[in-house]
Amino acid sequence: MSDAKQPPYWMGFDLGGTKMLAKIFDANFQEIGRERKRTKGHGGIRNGLERIEKTIQGALSNAGLKPEDLSGIGVGFPGPVDMDRGVLLEAVNLGWQEMPLREFIEKQFSCRAVIANDVDLGVYGEYRFGAGRGARCVVGVFPGTGIGGGCVYEGKIFRGTLSSCMEIGHLQIDPHGHLCGCGHFGCLETEASRLAIAAEAAKAAYRGEAPHLREHIGADLQEIRSGMLAEAIRQGDTAVDKIVRRAAEKIGVAVGNLVTIMCPDTIILGGGLVEAMPQLFVEVVHAMARETAMSPYRDLFRVVPAELGDDAGVLGAAAWAADCLSGAKP
Repeated sequence: MSDAKQPPYWMGFDLGGTKMLAKIFDANFQEIGRERKRTKGHGGIRNGLERIEKTIQGALSNAGLKPEDLSGIGVGFPGPVDMDRGVLLEAVNLGWQEMPLREFIEKQFSCRAVIANDVDLGVYGEYRFGAGRGARCVVGVFPGTGIGGGCVYEGKIFRGTLSSCMEIGHLQIDPHGHLCGCGHFGCLETEASRLAIAAEAAKAAYRGEAPHLREHIGADLQEIRSGMLAEAIRQGDTAVDKIVRRAAEKIGVAVGNLVTIMCPDTIILGGGLVEAMPQLFVEVVHAMARETAMSPYRDLFRVVPAELGDDAGVLGAAAWAADCLSGAKP
């Protein structure tokens, strides 16, 4: 190996809603190997664990390492996690419940593992290496298929007694709103996720109110991705612009309430929607959060876009594993 590849080696694993991404880093958190696969949810816990195992094996092979070369594996999971037991409690969008992931990884690879919420680890990655460097309290909001939230407070992931927390996407915005995958009505996800935005944009296209979107995509919900929404706005689809801004305002209300409760100094916005329309989301969320927050706190926070993209989660997972497991032996 080259001099740049120095042990210990840490793996970060981001188990997203649609993809699995595993990366291996050296002591300086420089990438030395990776593997990416589609998640293929709703195939049962056994199939999910087998796919996770293959992804980890692929990253090890790509890096030219064996399991015994790893000092630890950090895993980010899209849903609430029992961080002490290393159990994935529930993944609404994948159909998994009570998945004993840490036990599985440690048995298969004879390597210590830590498990946390994927957005928590993405925020931790931004805190260590990206847009949140130097902050005392960082809150992250990542709108995508759902809306993930996480917080790092004084260098540690903010958590509850038994599990991860900060499920911002499941804050109830309207008790009479749409049914959410969690079983409640009117969660923020039902109002402001990419899926919710795409559904409203598809209706607008069907009604002829979004001509650019209708011409290039039609009203097919599955084809309306973040980039196409941004392009429709650039091409003058004012209905799409209104739909996206309304969703960003709803996120801003949730952020403003969090500011009143926690007074974070940095709010990081990430995910595909924000990457496609960073200025729109940052401006609208910041303005609405200032309007919503208690007046003494309105000028005490900033809203910034994430800097690390897909690397935030895997970097955060690897760094969190290093922080938790340094000096510990498998």
